[in-house]
Amino acid sequence: MQQEAVGELGLSVGYVLKQLHASLRSAMDEALRPLDLTVPQYACLELLGQDPGLSNSELARRAFVTRQSMNLVLRRLQERGLLTRPDQAPHGRALPSKLTPDGQRVLRRASIAVRAVEKQLFAPLSPQQQLRLRQDLAACVASAGTH
Repeated sequence: MQQEAVGELGLSVGYVLKQLHASLRSAMDEALRPLDLTVPQYACLELLGQDPGLSNSELARRAFVTRQSMNLVLRRLQERGLLTRPDQAPHGRALPSKLTPDGQRVLRRASIAVRAVEKQLFAPLSPQQQLRLRQDLAACVASAGTH
C-alpha cells in the first residue's frame, strides 16, 4: 500500500488551519494587551463567565492548556482580583473558581475586543459561509473525537 504524501502545504487544510490559528492568536494577543490579559487568561474568564465554579482541571481541559499552566493563570487572575477561589475545597480536592464583579467587567471588555477580532478575520465570508464553516469544523472535531 502506497502512502499518500501531504503535497503542497498551501493545499493542506491542516496547514491553512494552522495559519488561521496563528493569525487569530496574534490578533487576540494584540486586542487583549490593553486589558493586561493573555489569551489563556481571557479563555479562563470566558469559561468561568459561562460556567461559574469550574475546577482547575476542567478549565485547563477546556482552555487547551496543562493543569500547571492553568494554575498559574488562576493565580494571576486571583491576584488581580478578577476571580475568587476558596482556600479549601468544598468537596474532594477541586477548588471552584468564580468571577468577581471586576472580573465580570474585564470579561465584558475582553469579549467585545475578541469578537471584533473574529469579525474582522472572518469578514471575507458571508454570514451563511461562516455558519457553514462552523458546522463543517464542528463535524471534523466530532469525528476526531471518535478516533
